[in-house]
Amino acid sequence: MYYRGRNDMNDVAISVEHLSKRYKLYDKPSDRLKEALGKKVNVREHYALRDVNFQIQKGECVGIIGTNGSGKSTVLKIITGVVNPTEGEVKVDGRISALLELGAGFNMEYTGLENIYLNGTMIGFSREEIDQKLDDILQFADIGDFVHQPVKTYSSGMFVRLAFAVAINIDPEILIVDEALSVGDVFFQSKCYRKFEEFKKMGKTIVFVSHDLGSISRYCDRVILLNKGVLLKEGKPKEMINLYKKVLVQMDGDKNKAAGVEKEGIFDRPFSQNPNVLEYGGSQAQIVDFTIEDENGVPGNTIEKMSTFTIKYKVVFHEDVNAPIYTFTIKDLKGTEITGTNTMYERVTIEPKKKGDSQIVSFTQTMNLQGGEYLLSISCTGYENGDFNVYHRLYDVCSISVVSDKNTVGFYDMDSQITVQNCGD
Repeated sequence: MYYRGRNDMNDVAISVEHLSKRYKLYDKPSDRLKEALGKKVNVREHYALRDVNFQIQKGECVGIIGTNGSGKSTVLKIITGVVNPTEGEVKVDGRISALLELGAGFNMEYTGLENIYLNGTMIGFSREEIDQKLDDILQFADIGDFVHQPVKTYSSGMFVRLAFAVAINIDPEILIVDEALSVGDVFFQSKCYRKFEEFKKMGKTIVFVSHDLGSISRYCDRVILLNKGVLLKEGKPKEMINLYKKVLVQMDGDKNKAAGVEKEGIFDRPFSQNPNVLEYGGSQAQIVDFTIEDENGVPGNTIEKMSTFTIKYKVVFHEDVNAPIYTFTIKDLKGTEITGTNTMYERVTIEPKKKGDSQIVSFTQTMNLQGGEYLLSISCTGYENGDFNVYHRLYDVCSISVVSDKNTVGFYDMDSQITVQNCGD
């Protein structure tokens, strides 16, 4: 059941009660037709949501996180009335503006301008009211003359610019965003998040789904964690992000058990290695496994800014090596080297290794990089007869996501301590 404009909700903007969404899964597309004709077919049931309960207060910014298939988008679609629940009810007090998947609410044959009026009319605005908001919409979207072209010709970035501009300028009381901002350029994303801040100051309600844990940490007052259609917990961003990382570790363990993979002697790694990793080197040594751990020893490639983390990998030697050097490098997504070190720079002497030897090297440091996405490279190198040799190097072996609720300029945070004094006091 779905209710809109409930005056008895007081300070509650959205109330979700015992919400479930069940889908029927058929072995073949024709089975759906057979069932409609009264024939018995093999049908399996899948719960996208199962007995979910939560409330969102007016003026809150709430993030919803979880793994793929956890039910995040389904919740938003039910709240916005796009999808009907199988069980339970949703109560909404306030005018909703939603930015769901690209294309939702837009007629692809219409121009951008025509879609602005279409969306405004669907929400309940008159043409005269839309006229008054048009300049603000066009200014925020900043797509120029493309507004007169059919939206089917738009790039994904242009599309999200227009969609978000419409969503925020129709004076919503509740703004709902589902991952859509991930396709915009970084400057437009920054522009959108500044608008989030304005909305929060105006006391409006924001609900958004994102895999960008940095944005979740920075902008959300509270976070709801879903997993396999069930609400695991809700609470402060930092607490929920840490719990989410534990869920990822558990999922990795479950996958390994299902596949019959023996984990003894192999690092836990609940994140994927780059499938297109570039590796090269001789045959003297080999990096056989690696992982990243946070300050609590929990493996994962999501690290909180200013926290301690460890890069760890195992090297097996196939030949005698006189003095191996272990390294790591962190780059941005454009390939610019940001930081890194090695055992030689750090004056850590590694004894000669024999064929069949193995070692585990750990680099532990404070994460001073700004929130964002980075790439990790690791290697085992050394000098033989004065010549530098690469025994094994893995370029961009995985990504590192830095979660931050405060960023400064550039890549690196100097953690400045600031004092201000009045003159003449």
